[in-house]
Amino acid sequence: MQKGWRMLAFFDLFCYYECIMQFHIVTIFPRILDSYLSESIIGRAQKSRIIEIFTHNLRDYTTDKHGKIDDTPYGGGAGMVLQVQPIYACVEAVKKLIAKKSKKTIVIGSKTRIILFSAKGKKYTQRSAERLAKYDKLILICGRYEGVDERVAQSIADEEISIGDYVLTGGELPAMVVIDSVTRLLPGVLGNDASSKYESHSRKNYKEHPQYSKPASFNGWEVPAVLLGGNHGEIGKWREKN
Repeated sequence: MQKGWRMLAFFDLFCYYECIMQFHIVTIFPRILDSYLSESIIGRAQKSRIIEIFTHNLRDYTTDKHGKIDDTPYGGGAGMVLQVQPIYACVEAVKKLIAKKSKKTIVIGSKTRIILFSAKGKKYTQRSAERLAKYDKLILICGRYEGVDERVAQSIADEEISIGDYVLTGGELPAMVVIDSVTRLLPGVLGNDASSKYESHSRKNYKEHPQYSKPASFNGWEVPAVLLGGNHGEIGKWREKN
C-alpha cells in the first residue's frame, strides 16, 4: 500500500511539472506580443514552466511563392481576407507538434481547443477564462485585415471569441487577453492562489471592494476609518457592503 502511494505520488509530481499549459498563437506578426508576454506574471509563469507560449508565423505555411496569405473577397468589397489554406496548414502542423511533444511525457486528460478571434464571436467573460483554463492546449488564430475566410470558423476552429463590441486591427490583442486571464487562474501562478477567488467577476455580479494602502491620509483624502481599527469582523462587513 505504501509502495503504491509512493508510485502515485511520483506520477502526480512528474505530471505536475511535465503537463504544462500550452498556448499556440497563429499570427502574421509573431514578435508583436513579445514584450508583454515576457514580463511580470506571464513571464514568471513561463520561467516556472507552468505555461509555454509558442508563436507560429502564418507566412511559413502558405503555398504561394511570394508568401501571400490573403486575397480579395469573393463577391467584392473593401479590404483583404486571410485565406483558409495557410491557416489550415498551420493548425495541422501545430496539432502534429502537440502530438510529438505529448509522446515525450505522460499526458492525463489532454484537451486542445482551437479559437478564432472574431468581431462576431461570443463575448469573452471571466466564465470563459475559467472554462478555457481546464484545457491543456489552446490554439489561438489571430485574424487580420478585413477578416478570415469563413471556412476557418466553420471547419477548423472550435469556437469564435470576441473580447468586446468594437473592432481591432487584428486578433493578437485578444490572444494576449486570453493568455493573461487564463494563466492567472492556473495553480501556482499567483503568489496567493486564493486571491483570484475573491476578485471582481470571481462569481456572478460580484465586484471587489475598494482597496487602500499607506499613507492613511494624502492630500486630504482619507482611508475609511473602519480599515484602520483592526476589527476584522467590521472590516469584513465593510468589504461585503462595498
